Amino acid sequence: MPDFLKIKNQTDLAADIYFYGDIVSSEWGKWEDTDTCPEDVRAFLKQVEGVKTLNIYVNSGGGSVFAGLAIYNMLKRNSAHKTVYVDGLAGSIASVIAMAGDKIVIPSNAFLMIHKPWSMSMGNSNDLRKMADDLDLIEEGILNVYSENIKDGVDIEDIKQMVNDETWLNGKEASKYFNIEVTEENKLVACTSDYFKNYEKLPKQLREQTNQTKQDENTKEKMLIELTII
Repeated sequence: MPDFLKIKNQTDLAADIYFYGDIVSSEWGKWEDTDTCPEDVRAFLKQVEGVKTLNIYVNSGGGSVFAGLAIYNMLKRNSAHKTVYVDGLAGSIASVIAMAGDKIVIPSNAFLMIHKPWSMSMGNSNDLRKMADDLDLIEEGILNVYSENIKDGVDIEDIKQMVNDETWLNGKEASKYFNIEVTEENKLVACTSDYFKNYEKLPKQLREQTNQTKQDENTKEKMLIELTII
């Protein structure tokens, strides 16, 4: 099990789990040590079976829809009282995972991002029409999760429009639509994701973080090359 998924601060009463990378379907889909698949979560929950409180920390740009839904359902079934802390970003399917919490906490400068599911496909016209229909059904499933967590008086049609538009909400904005507790602004936790390149409305600070991370990685790679040459 990856280090970031190992039991942290476990007592007989509580345990912590971190989603700090992309959500992938299996071990084969992991490009980074922080990526998470459903099997990781299943193994983790088995280790902490019986704890009364589960603290879930999220800083993820999203990933596989079906993997994310599987993780959401596993967490939702767990009998522990679940508190979700969005440390930086709960984007795309990670926003669905965040909805597994009995309590969801988002600092005023952290983000929740919701959008329509997308996929890559190839084939004839019938195949592509079927893919579009399948994506609509997947979207309905995601909207069902959101609908269970919207505030009284909020129209699900407004959430549908926000999903259609790819909407980024900071903690204060998200609390207008969802049952979320807003805390004071924290230093934003860095978040990188292979999926950021696909998002049209990535906030400036996350875009700057991503660019800085790429620059740091390029610098490290250049230094490694130079050391190898020497």
